[in-house]
Amino acid sequence: MPFRSFVALFLSTLLAAQQDAPVSKLNLIVIEGDGAINNVKQRVTREPIVQVEDENRKPVAGAIVAFTLPSQGASGTFTNGARILTVTTDQNGRAVMSGMRANNVPGKMEIRVNASHRGQTATTTLTATNIAAAGAAIATGTLVTILAVVGGAAAAGIAVAATRGNGGSTTPASTPTVVSPGSPSVGPPR
Repeated sequence: MPFRSFVALFLSTLLAAQQDAPVSKLNLIVIEGDGAINNVKQRVTREPIVQVEDENRKPVAGAIVAFTLPSQGASGTFTNGARILTVTTDQNGRAVMSGMRANNVPGKMEIRVNASHRGQTATTTLTATNIAAAGAAIATGTLVTILAVVGGAAAAGIAVAATRGNGGSTTPASTPTVVSPGSPSVGPPR
């Protein structure tokens, strides 16, 4: 066997053995979604993304990842009504927790994430918060803005009446008071 053929065979055998070698350690990295706020009134949730890596920090494709929601309190369900979603990592080692619908219980929840690949496992926990007050905050902000505009108009009316209340004379006051309310804005309380 010529030397080049021997080296080529050796390298291809070594490469195949490395690809089939078991992963000795898994790491589970949170890419996105830890600390997310879920608006239960508007049914808006953020999709957490995790990445499974080997001991060399290389992405692991084909790992099984299970996202588990709490069984009570602030929680939710997935599109199939279950509290557990199992997905397989893509070629970048990433798994997305999609299709969660938060329940109507406000508060913090812990989402357990477990990954497994070729006999190795890794675990982490994400936190998210269900809130139900977002709509109320916007309504309260709108009410405060309306009251500020109405209050400003009332103050302007009182100021005009005070400057014109000069004993019934029809002569206008020397300097009229003008109040121009600003543009109303809607947003959460500051």
